[in-house]
Amino acid sequence: MRLSLLAVLLACVPTARAADRPNILWITCEDITPNLGCYGDTYAVTPNLDRLATQSVRYTRAFAPIGVCAPSRSSLILGMYAPSVGTQHMRCQGVLPAGVKCFPQYLREAGYYCTNNAKTDYNFTHDRATWDESSNRAHWRKRKQGQPFFSVFNILISHESQIRQPEANYRETTAQFTERERHDPAKAPIPPYHPDTPEVRKDWARYADMITVMDRRAGEFLKQLDDDGLANDTIVFFFSDHGAGMPRSKRWLYDSSTRVPFMVRVPEKWKQLAPGAAGTTTDRLISFVDCGPTVLSLAGVKVPSHMQGVPFLGPAQGPPREFVFGFRDRMDERTDLLRSVHDKRFNYIRNYHPERPWFHEQHISYMYQMPTMQAWQRLADAGKLTGAAAIFMAKSKPVEELYDVEADPHEVNNLAGRAEHRATLERMRTALRRWQDEIVDLGFMPEADLRIRFGKGSPYDAVRSDPSRYPLARIRDAADVANRRDPNDLPKLAAFLKDADPAVRCWGAIGLGSLAGAADALKVALSDESAVVRIAAADGLYRHGERDAARSVLLQGTSDANEWVRLQAADALDRAGDRDESVRTAMQKATNDANQYVVRIAKHYLGLPTD
Repeated sequence: MRLSLLAVLLACVPTARAADRPNILWITCEDITPNLGCYGDTYAVTPNLDRLATQSVRYTRAFAPIGVCAPSRSSLILGMYAPSVGTQHMRCQGVLPAGVKCFPQYLREAGYYCTNNAKTDYNFTHDRATWDESSNRAHWRKRKQGQPFFSVFNILISHESQIRQPEANYRETTAQFTERERHDPAKAPIPPYHPDTPEVRKDWARYADMITVMDRRAGEFLKQLDDDGLANDTIVFFFSDHGAGMPRSKRWLYDSSTRVPFMVRVPEKWKQLAPGAAGTTTDRLISFVDCGPTVLSLAGVKVPSHMQGVPFLGPAQGPPREFVFGFRDRMDERTDLLRSVHDKRFNYIRNYHPERPWFHEQHISYMYQMPTMQAWQRLADAGKLTGAAAIFMAKSKPVEELYDVEADPHEVNNLAGRAEHRATLERMRTALRRWQDEIVDLGFMPEADLRIRFGKGSPYDAVRSDPSRYPLARIRDAADVANRRDPNDLPKLAAFLKDADPAVRCWGAIGLGSLAGAADALKVALSDESAVVRIAAADGLYRHGERDAARSVLLQGTSDANEWVRLQAADALDRAGDRDESVRTAMQKATNDANQYVVRIAKHYLGLPTD
């Protein structure tokens, strides 16, 4: 009864009762899975967060929608899936739908003081009205007396880059460590998909060290809250922006990539809003798209109808999820397309580019700066990998992956082809298709097409006002046929090259690139009116050994006005390993490209160091 009354009051007077609403504090960090003592990690040294866990409800199945920062944060700040908005590619600049705001703006309009310290990285230019202040000086202490606040403090020290920081920096960062806090590489728990080498052990130990530093900083923010006498008025969230910053974790859709530590402390004053008693856990599935709507619910602010997340706390709390969904599209300079469906036991991953392996043809320069990645690749090149470590250095991916994360937490035993899991596979496939239809998944268009197809307007708005501009079902069906790599589909794939939609034609070319006897059909597509189709056809011809026919099209692509066409062309040339002098000349020119991802590929091709 008390909760119902609160809901009615908050809904009726959204601003007048602002001073009586809870403060909300987010303490976030970067690049960690639940490697905390309170989650049972015996290698971890995290006393502050372990203490917070005794005062909080700890979520055991909380997920980011992708294992990297910018698209994850895009989904988080909007309460919408990035592939629905068109902000799913790493460090792109998407166009927001009309009327859509970052969720803190709704809080500000309801009387909250909102601060962000300090990372944004949303994949779009956000309205300055999103925050009262967004800087490394932003703090709740600058609000008006009695004003409720929503404050975010993001702790950078656990980021991937800090694992491999120079030795002098590491020594400075950990100078205050006690002997107990410093992690011994010899005792580091190594996942089975990583080779057990000194480099790998050192990286995992440094990863744990940075989590300990992060824990100290989280403790400082909690102390500030106590010192200000605000702990009893403030709901505290702690979580990471995605999973571990180690290779095969970050950037993918495994639990090591997307499952995050997540806890919520609700003070006695607001106990009616708590998900359970302090010190308990919940296995409720939650996704980052749910977080914005949940904060609005806790603050008594109406959740906008465009938000795709489900509040998991507060008066507007919705029913528990059956599934959480994940996505991956272009990651830095390399293009891929994956989607995932996760329930409480299984993780299903759909690879729409099985011809592109996990690492072999996807050299992401930033990722390869990690000593673990370098050691892993070196052993792969020498043919010295065995077991799970060899799986992810294969030269192609399966179309589908299915893992029982309870029995196989490291996700190394793919169950997708097993008859006893057929029903689960079908259930996950159906859930994925339904979700893609609901959000209108924009990922089946090449990025270069997505950026020009709808002019300067919002893709989200365009496909809803006129679905014919993006026939999702037809394009996805073409992708499914392309992925089968069945010789019997050659006529169908060739027919796709005549479709009115360039995305369908592109998938036709991708599929033909994997089939023997398809070179003649691909040569016809070299003159397609769409640059993305021409490049996909040329990429396929390289796979058929038709270098001379493909080269001129890709060279032309490296000078296209569309920066994402240039990236697509440079990527294809680099993966093909074409050492023709004309390619070398084009790549030298590309080192001055305005798009830094094109520059990275050019430097990789030329053997030059990258930033």
